[in-house]
Amino acid sequence: MKLGYKKIVVKVGSNVITQANGLPDEERIKHLVNQLAEIKKQGVEVILVSSGAVASGKSLMQMSDKVETVMARQMLAAVGQVKLINTYAGFFDKHQIMCAQVLVTKEDFRDRIHYLNMKNCMQTLLHNHIIPVINENDVVSVTELMFTDNDELAGLITTMLNADALIILSNVNGIYNGDPKHENSEVIQEITGSVSNLSSFISTGKSEFGRGGMITKTNMAQKVAKLGITVHIANGTTDNVLTDLLDNQVIHTRFVPEKSKSNKKKWIAHSENAATGIVKLNDGAKAVLTSGKATSLLPIGIIEIQTDFLKGDIIRIIDEENQLIGLGIAEYGSDKAKERLGQKKQKPLVHYDYFYSVI
Repeated sequence: MKLGYKKIVVKVGSNVITQANGLPDEERIKHLVNQLAEIKKQGVEVILVSSGAVASGKSLMQMSDKVETVMARQMLAAVGQVKLINTYAGFFDKHQIMCAQVLVTKEDFRDRIHYLNMKNCMQTLLHNHIIPVINENDVVSVTELMFTDNDELAGLITTMLNADALIILSNVNGIYNGDPKHENSEVIQEITGSVSNLSSFISTGKSEFGRGGMITKTNMAQKVAKLGITVHIANGTTDNVLTDLLDNQVIHTRFVPEKSKSNKKKWIAHSENAATGIVKLNDGAKAVLTSGKATSLLPIGIIEIQTDFLKGDIIRIIDEENQLIGLGIAEYGSDKAKERLGQKKQKPLVHYDYFYSVI
């Protein structure tokens, strides 16, 4: 039975499209493109988030195996991104499909205006039947402003475009209930809700050519599923994995989506790095705010304003143990919030419609 998606984001990791010797695996890229072309011709909108620029750069330049410095990584990305996008463009062209290169940084998600500009660009590409091929712009990204990995970027793009599903292609079949190398380990085929103990048996190792590991994939998958979008983690080195997955015929891990959230909440969910203020709540306010009911953040439950903010800013909301509860848009500035601290019958600091709980 086909899954019936109308719009999907496919994220392909470096280890899927890079050979063991560090050179790009053009046959695997070609096979991936063939699948995407077939899916697109069935009427599904396709967005591709692809790693591999640095690995492509390494295939063109004689350098040591380890790429440690930011400057070396930037150089390899600059050279490699040209080769990577030309490879994709050449293979898509054989299907009479045009693709577009979209390079982004974390800064592009810093405020609502930039976010909506990027969203409009992507939607225009899709409207004109062009497949966006998205990657982080490693050339201008510096360490503290880089995405954790392209899984984080893919999650942002998926929620931004209100896709029906995010498909993360790795070099394993999914999330296992033990070490994937052990014969007794099996793929967990369905994950519902926030399962905190997954990290106890997920490998902490990162891929040889990328920055991400399975824990970051799982964390992002749970975050996206919480926002109402299905996430699949499957083995991108398996032939026909995409077409078989959409036909529901491949063993992999599926993260079951919760109730869909509003577009504004989807943006807020990914805006922690843009947050300015920090507001601390008492345990009673925390319990009410995270109960799942439509409740706004009232000044009566606020213990402390830790850092200042202005009206319209994203603020971090923490509990008495300084653990993050959620993110929200401030209805007024910290000066007024301090005046109303602990008081009853005051205007909410964060309206429910603009609050996202991380719990």
